[in-house]
Parts: sequence; C-alpha cells; structure tokens
Amino acid sequence: MSLKEQNSADLEGLRYRLGRKNLLFIAAGLIVVILGFVLMMVGPDSGEGVFEPDIFSFRRIVVAPLIVFFGYMFIVLAIFLPFNKKQNNEA
Repeated sequence: MSLKEQNSADLEGLRYRLGRKNLLFIAAGLIVVILGFVLMMVGPDSGEGVFEPDIFSFRRIVVAPLIVFFGYMFIVLAIFLPFNKKQNNEA
C-alpha cells in the first residue's frame, strides 16, 4: 500500500465522526447559548452618572447564565451521544 492510499484510507475513517443528528443538535445548542448571552446583554445600561438597577435583575443574574450552561451541556451531549445506529464490525 502506497503512502497516498494509506493517507486516503485514514482520512476516510475520520470523515464522518459526527452524524447529521449530532451536528443539528450542536447547532441547536449554539443557538441556545447565543440566546442566553443576548438575554444577558439586552436592557438598559448604566452610563456615566446614571445607575440602572436592571443590571442586577433576575433575568441577567440567574436565568441567562442557566440558559448558557444548559446550552453548553446540550452541545457536549450532542458530541458524545452516538446517534448513528450503523455499526461497522470490520476488524
């Protein structure tokens, strides 16, 4: 086996490690993470000489970080869970 054939065989095994469902769940997790960061950002800001107490709101302090956390956990699960039912029994 030549080096070129060996490299193409190695790349073929690496090509589809994650299935379509995994990638869709990763994309959904990224959307949830982005939503959490948007919830942290949106609202009135404190400026120079103006204090806005909304920076300590329940949404910014509790809800948004939990949404981001669950989004990241969803991404990790999407990477590790095997959604492909096809098993290659080649030795």
